[in-house]
Parts: sequence; C-alpha cells; structure tokens
Amino acid sequence: MPDAEKDLGMPQVPVDDRVAPLALSPDAFGTYVHIPFCSHRCDYCDFATWADRSHLIDGYVDACVKDIERQRSEGLRDATSIFFGGGTPSLLSGAQLARILDAIPRTPTAEITVECNPDAADAQRLDSYAQAGVNRLSFGVQSMEPRVLAALGRTHNPENVFAAVNNARAAGIKRLNLDLIYGTPGESIDDWRASLEGVIALAPEHISAYALTVEPATPFGQRVASGEEGPDDDRQADSYLLAEGLLKAAGYNWYEISNWSLAQEECRHNLVYWLGGDFATVGCAAHGHSDGRRWWNVRTPEKFIERIEAGRDAISGSEEIEAGLRLEEAFSLRLRTRAGVIPNEAAYSVVNDLIDGGLAKWAPSSAGVEGAGESGSGRSLVLTPQGRLVATDVTARLLLAGAAVR
Repeated sequence: MPDAEKDLGMPQVPVDDRVAPLALSPDAFGTYVHIPFCSHRCDYCDFATWADRSHLIDGYVDACVKDIERQRSEGLRDATSIFFGGGTPSLLSGAQLARILDAIPRTPTAEITVECNPDAADAQRLDSYAQAGVNRLSFGVQSMEPRVLAALGRTHNPENVFAAVNNARAAGIKRLNLDLIYGTPGESIDDWRASLEGVIALAPEHISAYALTVEPATPFGQRVASGEEGPDDDRQADSYLLAEGLLKAAGYNWYEISNWSLAQEECRHNLVYWLGGDFATVGCAAHGHSDGRRWWNVRTPEKFIERIEAGRDAISGSEEIEAGLRLEEAFSLRLRTRAGVIPNEAAYSVVNDLIDGGLAKWAPSSAGVEGAGESGSGRSLVLTPQGRLVATDVTARLLLAGAAVR
C-alpha cells in the first residue's frame, strides 16, 4: 500500500496518534430530527425521503412539535446535540425550523446541526437558522466536478457550494461540514483530487467522504443491474487513500472511517452514535436508543402526522438488545473510530496477524482506559488506513476470535 500511495502522489506525512481523545461527556444525549422532504431525489439515494410531498411540510412541523411536547412530558432529557437530517432539512423556513428547535430541551452549549443542500442555502435562510440557534451546518457537496455531479443526479454546481459557505460564514455559523462521495463511475483520480482540494480550500472544520454504494431500489441501482458500470472497488480504495493523505496533510484528523476534522471539531452528535450514547428521535423513519432498547418510527410522513394527531406516539417497533449483542455492536462501532477497541486477550493471535499485515496498530488509548490494551499498557487497537478499507472483514475476524468478550 505505501507504494500505491506514492503512485497517487499522496503527501508523505508522519503518523501522529497523540490527538485529542474521543469520549462522551457524562451528560451526552442526542436528539435526531428527520425531515423527509426533498425538491429532487438523487439517483443513488435510498433514504426515507420524498420529492412529491412538500404540501405536508406545515402539518409535519406541527406534528414534530406535538411529539416533542409528549416526549417532554415523559421526561425527555436535555440534548447536548441536535441533528436535523433528511431528506433536505434546509427546505424548512427559519420559522419552521425554529418552532421545532425551540420545543427541544437542550443544554446551553448544545451542538445544533442542520443538513443543507447548497441550492437551498441562501443568505436569508441561513441568517434565520443562526438566529434560531443553529451553530453547525453540513453541506451535501458530493463533488466539485460538474460532470460527476451530473452523473450522481445532483442539481447544484460548485458555485453554489462557494456561495453557501460564504453565506454560512456571513451568518456567523462557525462550524461547517462538507460531504463528499467518491467512486462515481467515470470519476478519475484527478477528478477526485480536484474535489478534495476544492473543499479543503474552503476551510471547513469537518469533511466527510463516503464511498458510493449501489442500492438496488434506486435508479442508479437499477441501471447497474441492467449492465451499466458500477463503482470499482480498487478505484474506491485508491480514492480513500488519497483522501487520507491530502486531508491529513491539510490538518484534518481522521476520527471515523468516513470522517475527518480539525482539532476538537468532531461531530459531537455522531459520536453519541459511535461511542454508544443514548438519543431520542423525532419524525418519520427515525431510530432512537436508550439504555439497551432501540426503537424506530413509522416510515412515511403521512403515517407520522396521523399517529401524532391521534394523540399517539410514532413508534412502529422496538427491541431490547441482549447484553452480548450490545457488547459486539459497541465493539464494532468503536473499531470504526480513532478511539479503537480493547480486545480480549483470547483474540491476540488474530490481533498480531492484523498488525503484521498492516491492517491495525496499537495506539494510546483514546478513551483513557487504564490497564488496557497490549500488556496492560493503556493502548487500544486502531485500524490503519489500509485496515479501514476492509473494516468489515477485520471486525468479523476479531469477533469470531472472541475479541469483544470481556
């Protein structure tokens, strides 16, 4: 892999494991709000979103507020992070978003993120979001190359991205994430390099990069099934390694397989998910978790509105997570992060194989656990960039060897 990195022209940067630890504060609690409306559905998208139901937005906002009030009456905790996802939450007006946000109990320093389409990030809208209390935005950039954006079925162009970032900064929103997708058929490594360099030049606090996946029910998935070219695994691997090199050289630290940030700029809300915290949920198709119980809401906005207007909750199903499964899930999620894992000694033969193969390494324990890791030295097992490429296989090998049994 090092030779491949040199072939890609990646910066050769020193490895520094002593970055800030990943940990949840004792009061960490998230609230996720799902906004299922879009003006246009992208060809690759398989999320619970609809482009033909904007007439439901007012009623949906009313239902969200009413559901939050019900949850508050049942003891809803103050959120340390709130995340509006979708869909396209930026289709909400400032007044609509403020109504939902004002209903959610939160701590004074809560992180409040709204996902935005660059096409719906005009100055007036972002000003109103900032006034409502939003302090973090996540822009769906996907690519800085118009040809690649067209292949993805996106409607914005790079100029919209520049304008959106400028509008956010002018509104006083100081924390930004820019999302990218790599591996689009026809995207060259130079196209991908240009996208990375383009978003780095905009100096966001956080950058996410996701491999394009084929979802069978989407237009893209159907085209691939009929014989059209799909993503190439080797090209995606090269793209990921290029991202790691360029982002690290620019000062962005990897902290989850698809996420990099400047120092202390990790997404606090996503850390609640990855480090096993509890979170409430508002809106259709959203999932929540509390103390080993998870639940999910009805999928469509119509059903959500109907249930809430009838004075009921929106929960469609739930399950209690058995202790062994909870341990394995927590292990799997933490292994995706810079926090790493503390494997059981029974799995050390596998651990050593992974280290010898360049897929994992010992690093200072990000969680600050004493007496953990290799020989009780306070170290965690962390994936290398090459290990992140095969994280699913690495996780399976460790779990089969009993690494999560404590």
